[in-house]
Amino acid sequence: MRNLAQFSDEMLLEALQRDEEAAFDEIYYRYWALLCGIAYKRVQSREVAEEMVQELFTTFWLNRRKLQVHTSLKAYLSASVRYMVLRYFQQEMAMQTYRNHMQAASTPVDSSTEAVIQARDLHARLEQALTQLPRKCRQVYELSRKEYKSNREIAETLNISEKTVENQLTKALRILRLNLKDIVALFF
Repeated sequence: MRNLAQFSDEMLLEALQRDEEAAFDEIYYRYWALLCGIAYKRVQSREVAEEMVQELFTTFWLNRRKLQVHTSLKAYLSASVRYMVLRYFQQEMAMQTYRNHMQAASTPVDSSTEAVIQARDLHARLEQALTQLPRKCRQVYELSRKEYKSNREIAETLNISEKTVENQLTKALRILRLNLKDIVALFF
């Protein structure tokens, strides 16, 4: 086995595209700490930062033959992790907006009969829309929104990855938003 520590990034990329796992290992060890630092600086969570970098390297390996790095490898990986951070914050903002809307919708503004009826109608429509979700999507949604489990807890419970949990939640919210947009518009 060759010692790749002395290889330049360009040489490592060439070896990586030839499916040399040792080249991937060298890139991984060379940039892991730097990328975790970049992610941590922005998300302020070591766990989230490490998950992002792990996901980045997984994608990097899976797409190794298609990679076209036009800058330095360091710049390419740094930019990739910054895009992941942006996507993370976009997802977090969307989830917070949804939580705020759901909290506002579930908190009775007044105790009039009309408001109670509207809340019941909305709840019934939500339950009906939930039955139309695909099974896995519904499971993830209910564990998240009804049992208040974190993505990690859901992933462990269902024996799936956290990324799959995020994807299923995003899918569920998109479907529910589409199914409930007419009735939610009446409330606002």
